[in-house]
Amino acid sequence: MCAKVLSFDGELGNNFALQMVRQVNLHLICKLRYNSQLYLPWQGEYSGRGRKRIYGERLLPQKISNEYRVHETCEDGVLTEYFQIEARHKKFPDALNVVIIRKTSVSSGKTAHVILFSSDLALGWDKVVDYYRLRFQIEFNFRDAKQYWGLEDFMVVKEAKVRNSACFSMFMVTTVRRKSVGS
Repeated sequence: MCAKVLSFDGELGNNFALQMVRQVNLHLICKLRYNSQLYLPWQGEYSGRGRKRIYGERLLPQKISNEYRVHETCEDGVLTEYFQIEARHKKFPDALNVVIIRKTSVSSGKTAHVILFSSDLALGWDKVVDYYRLRFQIEFNFRDAKQYWGLEDFMVVKEAKVRNSACFSMFMVTTVRRKSVGS
């Protein structure tokens, strides 16, 4: 079964956006800031007093344990590792399905990472990455529709005419892409 997800730009990777998406029964896939403070779930026992702890040890993407690694590839001297973990962020009330993509240059040892998250805790790391990548394809199509097929030049304000103009531009982009790929 396919999850109903909405993929946002990294600027909208916040609790407000997550709550808005959850209100319409969708799950969010988004990017967190590279320096986001994530925490492992609390593994200790309840002391019997006060509120139960939910934040455990801080999760550092540069030093994440290999037990969370789900996939790795090495191409052109760059090691790409994928980690998946259920983690907490202090600005989100619920646990997040976090996918960390860490790239390491084999020759220099320099690393960089990207943190993706989903509100769907059951979604696999590969689906999180694929859905987030698809977001960029939609943006590229929209950019092409604006630049090459005049979407930005349409001066219409009525809802039906705006919809028709946008659909025509997207149709032209899709048709041209399929024709050029098929040639």
